[in-house]
Amino acid sequence: MEATSTEGRILDVLEEDAQASYAEIAERADVSKPTVRKYIRQMEEEGIIVGYSADVDPKKLSETSIALVGLDVASERYVEATRELKELEAVESLYTSSGDHMLMAEVRAPDGDALGEVIAETLLSIDGITAAHPSFLQERLK
Repeated sequence: MEATSTEGRILDVLEEDAQASYAEIAERADVSKPTVRKYIRQMEEEGIIVGYSADVDPKKLSETSIALVGLDVASERYVEATRELKELEAVESLYTSSGDHMLMAEVRAPDGDALGEVIAETLLSIDGITAAHPSFLQERLK
């Protein structure tokens, strides 16, 4: 996004602080509050803004363990496996990937043991998932 455009400046503020008020966004993007409201509504309608989220430091979550799991999927079962993964409560987010794995899943559970069980017993039991490669998150650095 071109940061000098009105849309770009508004998005820059939102990416820094998704909880910023219209007044704060207007001040930081050097536009009026009605302009912020109009652009945000338009970007939501166009699918540019698809949601708002909170960044979480896994180390601070004493009762939650998080892993990024690379998933290999048999191509003939890709659609069905992806549909099943999207329905799992433990899967916080799911991405397609051009890297070493076809899919990347952010998986959450109460602790490391439960997380291991979700991966071994739930993810790997889905027809078409051929391998799971977890990376357990420990400390957020940025």
